[in-house]
Amino acid sequence: MSEERLQNVLARAGVSSRRGAAAIIAEGRVTVDGIVVREPGARVDPASARVAVDGRPVAAAEAKRTIVLNKPAGVLSSMSDPFGGKTVADIVYGDAAKAPSERLVPVGRLDKDSEGLLLMSNDGDLTLKLTHPRYEHEKTYVVRVAGRWSAEKLRVLQGPVEMPDGYVTRPVPVRVLREQENNVTTLEFRLREGRKRQIRYMCSAAHLVVLTLRRVAIGALRLPADLAPGEWRDLTDAELEAARRLA
Repeated sequence: MSEERLQNVLARAGVSSRRGAAAIIAEGRVTVDGIVVREPGARVDPASARVAVDGRPVAAAEAKRTIVLNKPAGVLSSMSDPFGGKTVADIVYGDAAKAPSERLVPVGRLDKDSEGLLLMSNDGDLTLKLTHPRYEHEKTYVVRVAGRWSAEKLRVLQGPVEMPDGYVTRPVPVRVLREQENNVTTLEFRLREGRKRQIRYMCSAAHLVVLTLRRVAIGALRLPADLAPGEWRDLTDAELEAARRLA
């Protein structure tokens, strides 16, 4: 692990906020390898340095980890369900032999009936920057819809569309991936807003019924083709770099 500012090491270990950690350090209450350090910006390697506050060792912060899950339909993208429904936590932590030792939480959400790309992480900075609305990361979905197709329906889907709460969506890039087969059309949506159940409401406005809705990408980070529904794995270095570029 690379070196970090001492105040960040204390903050990530849960000692205090970064501002509070800076004050604790300036007061001379922190030692690194037995030596008092008063500079909050001092660089330390949290993997090897012995950091203590008021003589008490500071536990190393949990290593950052991010995994990608191909969420199946019918599974909640939450850590628990008071009604006993199946959650992504049941998938990832259900097998004790394979479960991560870190506590990972979903990065954003997918509706229960939706499937596809879902990240889970304990990296707070990454999670915030991938989920906060102000960053507006583009998310790509492949959607199969039932209903008589027409160019007019494509125009409706591309918006704007008024949601049930009165919010009016911005225009959305939508294109046809597969022409109608047995009254079913496959579409690609690329959203930056990501309002709750937005695609389903958009399709309803065009008098189309959603059969399947699968998220296949967040920015340049794509759902691995070899990851079956219900399977998960750690991000590769290249995938992690793609996620960090988004953040």
